[in-house]
Formats: sequence, C-alpha cells, structure tokens
Amino acid sequence: MTDSSPLPPVRLHPEAELARDALSTPLLSRAARLARWAGPDTRVDAGGGLVEEQLPEAAEALGLSGDEAAAYASEAWRVAVDTGLVEIADEEAGTVAAGEDLALLTGGAPHDVLGVWLGALETVLADASVPDLDDIVGAMEAGGEVDLSELDWDPEAESEFLDGVLGNLYLLTVTEDGPGEGPVPLPALAASMIVPSDMGEPTNDVLEQVSDAMMRLDDQFRLLEPVGLVEYQPVDEALMADADEEPAAPVDDTDVSRYGMVRLTPLGLYGLRARLLDAGFEAPAVGDLADKGADALLDGTAGFPPAAAQAETEQWLARREPLAATRELLAAAKGLDAGAPLRRLRCQQALSLVGAEAEPALRAVLDDPELGGLARVWLTERGASDVPAPSEDLVFWLTVDTVAAQLAAEGNSDELRGLVEGLAQQHSGFFTAAWRVDHPATADVLEAMGRLHPDKRVAKEARKAAFKARSQQGS
Repeated sequence: MTDSSPLPPVRLHPEAELARDALSTPLLSRAARLARWAGPDTRVDAGGGLVEEQLPEAAEALGLSGDEAAAYASEAWRVAVDTGLVEIADEEAGTVAAGEDLALLTGGAPHDVLGVWLGALETVLADASVPDLDDIVGAMEAGGEVDLSELDWDPEAESEFLDGVLGNLYLLTVTEDGPGEGPVPLPALAASMIVPSDMGEPTNDVLEQVSDAMMRLDDQFRLLEPVGLVEYQPVDEALMADADEEPAAPVDDTDVSRYGMVRLTPLGLYGLRARLLDAGFEAPAVGDLADKGADALLDGTAGFPPAAAQAETEQWLARREPLAATRELLAAAKGLDAGAPLRRLRCQQALSLVGAEAEPALRAVLDDPELGGLARVWLTERGASDVPAPSEDLVFWLTVDTVAAQLAAEGNSDELRGLVEGLAQQHSGFFTAAWRVDHPATADVLEAMGRLHPDKRVAKEARKAAFKARSQQGS
C-alpha cells in the first residue's frame, strides 16, 4: 500500500457500539480492574511494572490462575500504565495512583473510551513486534548481553512487517470484492507480504519464507486477539509434529483453515483506520461526507466502489429535503473539467434514490446542455409526461459524457467494452457524427473506443474519428 491514493471506504459501526466492544475486551477490562485494585501499598519497579511479589495478588484480583496468570497480570498492568489508567505517583518510592483517564472509561464519551483503547492497542502492537522472550533470556544467559544481530531481530523491520500485514488485512476487508467480514487464511496473508505479484510458481525458498512468516504471524495474532483487534483461529498444533520444524504452506483449500484464519473485528477496523490516518493514508469512512456539500459528495465518491458510493449517498440524502438536495446535486454536477463526467454519473446515481418530489428540479434543467440529458433519463424512467425528445446533438453529447464517466470510474472494464460494442452496433454512422461532438472528452472517448472494440475495422474507424476530433480541438 502507498499513501498516494485513497483506500476504499470502510463502513464503521457506531462509536457507542465500538466503545462497548472496547470496554469488554479482555485486555482493557483487565487493565481497568487493576487500575481500580491498585492502592497505596502497590509497588512498581524502575520501569513502571509491578514488582514480582505483587503479581500473584494482581492475578488473583483478575480472577486468573495457572502458569500464565502472572504474565497476563503483568501485561494488563503495563497497558494500565501506558494508557494513563494508572500513574506513577512517586518514581523514587515506586508508588502509584489512579490515572486521570480511568474516569473516562465510565464517565467519558464513546470517543474518549476509544482513545484509551487505541493506547492499549499501541502497547500490544509494540509487544507483538518483540521476539520470544525465551530467546532473549537464552542470549543473556549465554553471553550476558543481548545481541540483536544474533537474535536475527530488526525492531524497525519487524514493526514494518506487522504494519504491512495489518494494512493488507484492512485492504482485503474493505475491498468490495474481498472477503469482507469473513476470515482470511493465514498463508494468503503471509504470501501477500512475501510472494512478488509477478511471480508465477513460488520457489522453494519463497515458500520457506512464507512458512516462516506464517509462524511469526501466528504468535502475533495470538497476542492481538485479547485487545479486540482480530478474531483468530490459530495454526493447528498437530501440523507441527516436530517442534523444531515449521509447517509447510498448504497445497490446497481443503485444509487451509488448519493453517490459521484471521478476521478484523469491527473494533479492529476502527483501530487500523485510525492508525492509517495517523500514518498519512487517505482512509475514508462511509458517512464522512454526510454533512458536507453536494460538490464534496460527488467528488468524494468519484473513486468509491458502487456499494460504498450508494451507502454514502443514502446517508447524505437522509439529512436533506429531497427537492433541495436534488437542486444542490444538479448544480454540483455541472462543469467541463476532466472530473465533470464522473460527477454527473454520480449525480445520476444519487438521483435514482430520490422520489417524485425531485421532479420540479429535473424539469428546470431540461434545456441545460450539460444536465438536460440526465434529466430526461430520470423523468422517462419514472414515467413522467411531456418529456421533450432530445436533439441528436444532445444524444451524442450525453453518450460521450457517459463513456467518459465510465472510463474514469472503471478504466478498460468488461462493462465498458460491452457498452462500446453496443454503441457501434446500434449506430452505423456513430463515428461519422461522434467526432463533431462539442465535448472536452470526445477525442479521449473515441481513442478508448478504438482501443476497446474487438473488431479491427470498427476500431480503425474509431481511431480515425479520434484524430479528426483532436484536429478540430486544435483548430
């Protein structure tokens, strides 16, 4: 992913619902309980962690038992300190006090709660980029010092790898033809970071790297699940018969779920979007444009996939009176700039969601050279009476405008190829007349038709017409 173009818009759950989800996550709820448990006798070490002799009492306060209880309590305490639920009252004495942010979890707005949760997420993500502590302990016991090169651990690279994986998972989730809210196989996610897009059959070396990445991600997603970022089905331990060996990537889809399945939670989508925005990415959310003008709506949804564009438009229309909204949309759709055809297409799609109350606004633009065509389409589709027939010039202008909009929205898609074939077939003299159309995109549209039409003779006609249109524009 790069930050040069916007990501597909995400559909977020309401903040009140997300805040409830955040409060119920195991990690944040434990951190809050420890913050309330802490008192004058609670002691911390120089790093702010609970002193070792207090970990059993902290684990008991959380209702935890077993071999991992102390580790879970230590992690929850670290989150409590990092998020401001607990403050170090006296560093020298190692005493603590309740933090100001603790009150936000019960008395703050949903956005405040989510802010605390985002702090907890950052702590866990930092932990997830650290190698197994057993490796560090072993290195220290062997040499007395931790040598990062011997651990084969590059903190910056590890953090960037995890960010890249989470970015790809976010993109897969918000893309309309992706899995959506369904789980993503761990091997596919690992391969998205390792296998070059232009590689045919992966080499054994690449497959080994994918396998290694899978096991790193298996550990990391186990850490990320308690903070509510993901729902994770771990790698089946039965696949690892030899503890020193990593499982090979699956060879078919029948057993892929045994190699780990992960999906972002609604809370996770919110969290990753917040991080992407902080990193400079353009990561829109459906509803961002609901309180903005029609010009912002039409420009903002220009690059949206169809379902997201409709959802955004529905929210925008829901806040406005239909006739006034229609007039605003029509005014915003005018123009002869490069983005105007796509604005008019989005306007037409928006008006398909408006009822009969909009008719006066559409009739008012019947004589407008840029809007008269779409107004006639709207009125005719609703069975309105006394709709004047369009002139031949208007028909051709609307045709060029429509193809230009489709080119901007979809590029050289199969749908556009079908539209081009249909136009050439229905109008035997189409290219003879089309090059004369007084539209800024005429030459570009004819060139695209020449590129897309499968019949070489027709394609040649289109290219000749494009040349004439360019000559006319230059004269």
